[in-house]
Amino acid sequence: MRRKGLFLFILSLLISLFSVNSIAYADEISRDIYLGGMPAGFSVYTKGAFVNGFSSVICDDGVYSPAKDAGIQIGDVILSINNIETNNVLDIEKSLIDTNAKILKIDRNFETKYITVTPKKDLSGNIKLGIFIRDGINGIGTITYIKGNHFASLGHPVTTENGETAKICGGNIYSCNITSVIKGVKGRAGELRGVFLKDNVVGKIDINIQTGVYGTINENFDLRNLRKVEFGKANVGDATIFSTLSGSTPCEYSISIIKVDKNRNTKDLVIKITDEKLLENAGGIVQGLSGSPIIQNGKLVGAVTHVFINDPSRGFAISIEHMQ
Repeated sequence: MRRKGLFLFILSLLISLFSVNSIAYADEISRDIYLGGMPAGFSVYTKGAFVNGFSSVICDDGVYSPAKDAGIQIGDVILSINNIETNNVLDIEKSLIDTNAKILKIDRNFETKYITVTPKKDLSGNIKLGIFIRDGINGIGTITYIKGNHFASLGHPVTTENGETAKICGGNIYSCNITSVIKGVKGRAGELRGVFLKDNVVGKIDINIQTGVYGTINENFDLRNLRKVEFGKANVGDATIFSTLSGSTPCEYSISIIKVDKNRNTKDLVIKITDEKLLENAGGIVQGLSGSPIIQNGKLVGAVTHVFINDPSRGFAISIEHMQ
């Protein structure tokens, strides 16, 4: 009995030590910061169904555009139909089970309105409102860093057509392969073009705010080839950015931080691209490079956010302290 009791005591002690060590290891891992620079395909699900056009409904007795005729406008966001939340085309289709009048709750320039629309049945028997709906927002951007099981990206929000921060109800980021670059020139921003790898989800989007897009990284995402970094403070002087102009592997390019504005929370850095290769291939900063991490003195100090249209070699960035 004594031997059995001693064995159980030692086993319990070992389990306790293993648990403590495991927790300590997990905490250590959660504090690690991994450098980004890799491109990602962003697919954001917006709250409400954004009206971006009208269609004609051909019926037995004529041609109609029910929503337009009722006073719906392009840019309106349909929040609900008959008090049922509406976020996409599927939600609208589910609400159109008959041609009875529907009460649409809409957001128009941050003002809530209620508009009654009577749908029409077309020649094929489909019930329609006569509108085109934007089903989410898609685009290419750059992951800034990964910490624990969370990622930070873009350094600015995903916006709607009118420039407002999109209200979201989730989304995904996917692995992305950059296939070409449209070079930026004075008066016109360039852009990265690429292919979303829809079978490779990198993470789930949780938050879309002024300082960037944030979310949870996929538990299967491989961190082993990423560089560990620490956060630092940006100063005027030489630095580098990690960005991807081809494929999916980031490269390092030289820049100069030419201004630090401590009174701003966004666009508080002004940068200039000095790398000849980046200037030759892209003209400087292009759409899709938003979120490219800035390294100075070996530390992560910020992320690229905007290009100056009149000079693509220059643009804004955000200090990393505002993206934490």
